[in-house]
Amino acid sequence: MSALLIALQFLTRLPVRLAAMPSAQETGRSLLWYPVVGLLIGLLLLGVHYLLGAVPALLQAALLLAIWVGLSGGLHLDGLADSVDAWAGGCGDRERTLAIMQDPRSGPMAVVVLVMLLLLKFVALVVLLQAGKTMALLLVPWLARGLLPLLLLSTPYVRPGGLGQTLAEQLPRRQLPWVLAAHGAALLLFGWTGVLALLAAGLLFVWLRRIMLQRLGGTTGDTAGALLELVECGVLLVLAL
Repeated sequence: MSALLIALQFLTRLPVRLAAMPSAQETGRSLLWYPVVGLLIGLLLLGVHYLLGAVPALLQAALLLAIWVGLSGGLHLDGLADSVDAWAGGCGDRERTLAIMQDPRSGPMAVVVLVMLLLLKFVALVVLLQAGKTMALLLVPWLARGLLPLLLLSTPYVRPGGLGQTLAEQLPRRQLPWVLAAHGAALLLFGWTGVLALLAAGLLFVWLRRIMLQRLGGTTGDTAGALLELVECGVLLVLAL
């Protein structure tokens, strides 16, 4: 249970308190619960949708997106902003890219990308709500957070120190593939919508992971956050088409 609380504390702004500082092994085991945290976020969004009832789709999409961002505290958007700045300013150089990624300030490129991403998410939500495809609210955060442990499992972690390195070193390599496979199979129970979401997320994962390997030789916490945001946006757009 402590591993689940660690995952909730890291991935959300829900009021979770740990009894003591977690060990490195407990922190690594929290990766097993990342898809569950995504599922919980999806259930909360779906619950808010039903509570809003007949609220117009435009307003409802705006409220849902604000809650969606608020639940994670903008953690992954911050990673996307840092990654965009680093890719734009790194000029193809690995060390320069990593150095820029550590700068907490956001440049104009990062701001533009964040605005565009949130705009695309908002429009996709409007289309999905108007079409009655509300299961996307459940599937997208669930699927996207399942890709974070998959990224750390399959990709070298290239920034020494911090929580990311602990997660990468302590992740449960034997259990994690089975847990991720079980969640993937559960997504297939949603029929064509689940299949389409998995295909879109899989293609985006492969493409983004390849870009990380080409530039950095692996991943960082920031690029993992960027992957999550881009996958969420991409899957929403595909389901809205």
